[in-house]
Amino acid sequence: MSDTLSKLTYQTFQQGKSYFGLTHKILSSRLMNLIHPTLGQKGKPVPSEVLFKLQQKMSQLLETDWEDAEKGVYPESLLFDNPWSDFFRYYPLLCLDLPQIWERSEQKKYQEFSREIDTNGYPSYYLQNFHHQINGYLSDDSANLYDLQVEILFNGTADPMRRRILAPLKEGLKAFDSVAPREMRILDVACGTGRTLKMIRAALPQASLYGTDLSPAYLRKANQQLSEITGELPQLLQANAEELPYLNDYFHAVTSVFLFHELPAKVRQTVIEQCFRVTKPGGVFVICDSIQQSDFPEFAVIMDSFPEVFHEPYYRDYTRDDLVERLEKAGFENIEIQVHFLSKYFIAHKPA
Repeated sequence: MSDTLSKLTYQTFQQGKSYFGLTHKILSSRLMNLIHPTLGQKGKPVPSEVLFKLQQKMSQLLETDWEDAEKGVYPESLLFDNPWSDFFRYYPLLCLDLPQIWERSEQKKYQEFSREIDTNGYPSYYLQNFHHQINGYLSDDSANLYDLQVEILFNGTADPMRRRILAPLKEGLKAFDSVAPREMRILDVACGTGRTLKMIRAALPQASLYGTDLSPAYLRKANQQLSEITGELPQLLQANAEELPYLNDYFHAVTSVFLFHELPAKVRQTVIEQCFRVTKPGGVFVICDSIQQSDFPEFAVIMDSFPEVFHEPYYRDYTRDDLVERLEKAGFENIEIQVHFLSKYFIAHKPA
């Protein structure tokens, strides 16, 4: 397939995902307004000029995604990776779950868990129905629906935003050129369903990969998805990021995607310090998370509505937090910031 045809195919693929996500949101919003009209008043209307700028930023993200594949940061096939079997299996369930989500939102049931869910031993900040999901992050249903929900939320750009960690990750690992690829150790903190680890495996097929998460349900899903690809299976471990169960200076690189906006401020600092502790001198720590107020003040209407519409209790504080200061306090240096569409990236280095 020629480069021109490949790029056209990719653009069409992404456009299809974008239209699908937009259509789903329009139809579900109309239905929600009929059943729960008060919920429609939570979010503020987005001005047309902001929507136009969002479209521009999304186009730039997709162009960067294509360019990184062309440069060999990751294989072109990763651009078209989509869990189609999960889509056809779980999209109907996602739609059936919508009335329950609306009910939980209207009744402000933010910490509701079924009797069969064991909540003992989890930090209180974690026991939330994030995104109004049933049983928060502690059920298999939640784990099965999560990736699809996030793709729809971001109109098909969740994966392109995740992939933006791969170029700085590979660049940071150049500090260890003398280390054999199989001896390179990379940890993904709060790995969730393993989507990011799958991308890292495609970009670094010989590296030793590790993942931690608090949710046993999400780790089961991660194990299922990662066992379907070639290469050594990443080592997955249930663990709290506030107390990472690894030796000091153990990993050549550490990553974290979409974690910090779901942590209270004090915990954010603790997790950063833990990531510093387990990173080798000279190693790199790459964070991907939401944009912040200082990045695009004109997107404030979106950031202000998001925590209420999707129940993200720590998001508003995150958007005003200074993560560079937190990273420097932990000991990181040479911190680079990148912004792609609705995500922000912090690339921090541990002194050699």
